[in-house]
Amino acid sequence: MLKQGVTGVILAGGQGQRMGGQDKGWVCYQGRPMIEQIFERLQDQVDEIIIVANRNQDAYAELGVKVVADCLDGFQGPLVGIATGLEQSRYEQVVFVPCDGPFISPDLVERFTAQYAVSGKPAIVASDGERIQPMVVMLQTSLLADLHEALKAGERKPDRWYARVGMDQVSFPAQSLHNFNTPEQIKQSD
Repeated sequence: MLKQGVTGVILAGGQGQRMGGQDKGWVCYQGRPMIEQIFERLQDQVDEIIIVANRNQDAYAELGVKVVADCLDGFQGPLVGIATGLEQSRYEQVVFVPCDGPFISPDLVERFTAQYAVSGKPAIVASDGERIQPMVVMLQTSLLADLHEALKAGERKPDRWYARVGMDQVSFPAQSLHNFNTPEQIKQSD
């Protein structure tokens, strides 16, 4: 794929409560940490990768990418991680993926940028055909001021914020958007 100035952000800042408190990025699926699998799938699609992580930052940094903590303390949710990624990006277009979804499509970024070129909507969200997957999204850094205001006002739901700023969708096969929330889900799928 021809890269066009896109940052990829892997969101790894959660507490992993449903995963027994484990850092989901380092949980193994098919014998390898999910973060490594996601990194491999994303690296050829973007110009830079940033990992937003609130723990195990040294381990994430061994992947050779920039690692940053949430811009607000206290595990306040993925919208804070998204704000952090937008703040840290060198490029206007930023694609976000979760650290627990090792199946991302090899044409994710290409399809997001194509849809943005058609619709001009600042939030392009992945859908499985039935519902959106709010952690798989492309946003423009020009949204950062609006996002900071929304966070100050108490907003923590990404899908609600996307709808307010202007959202379009791109459909992907459900499997490419699948993520793991519990150890049982990994065992069943492994």
